[in-house]
Amino acid sequence: MSTDEPDPVVQPSEYVSDLPIGVELKPKVDHFTWDVFPFAKDDEGRVRIRRLDQPVLPEPPRNGEDGPRDCVICAKPDEKYLWTDEHWRVAYQDPEERRGSLATVFLEPRVHTDLGDLPAERALELGPMIVRVERALASLEGVGRVHVNRWGDGVAHLHLWFTARPAGMLQLRGTFLPLWNSLLPRVTTQYFDGVNMKLAAALEKDGGRAHVR
Repeated sequence: MSTDEPDPVVQPSEYVSDLPIGVELKPKVDHFTWDVFPFAKDDEGRVRIRRLDQPVLPEPPRNGEDGPRDCVICAKPDEKYLWTDEHWRVAYQDPEERRGSLATVFLEPRVHTDLGDLPAERALELGPMIVRVERALASLEGVGRVHVNRWGDGVAHLHLWFTARPAGMLQLRGTFLPLWNSLLPRVTTQYFDGVNMKLAAALEKDGGRAHVR
């Protein structure tokens, strides 16, 4: 069915409108000296791929490797979370460490376990919880996609990353979104708090308790 009506004009979201579009970013040097960053510049300014270092074996223990007593996730009180219920918690990024992403949250089980050791009851809940968190992020203004990642190289307590990619920002697609988020300017405190309130309310609709209002 055809129509003579013009396509509606889609305006950039508040988040995208505040981005420094067309401006050369000046990231901190430590973004490029981080030991897992694969690129560097040579003396003539050309980008090169770093050489691989020798393997470190055995690998150093992750935080919480010896159990919940030294786990930073287990030690975090519910009041520091967006939302919690009897078995799961959804965390937001520390306000002092937040990156430039539209929104990033973490899904964590209460029990101190990694993915391979997840109890059967929690494993049955994991899929529905992933969908629930994804839908909450997708309900925010200006979200193009929600990326779900699990790395687990730093903490021996399962935590899934959920990062919202802003609609229209095609440079931020795919696997480089986490890197872009560490390079973009921080969102304002007002925006950060507002997004967290919306996410907590969206999660609470299906049960559990929101801790950000």
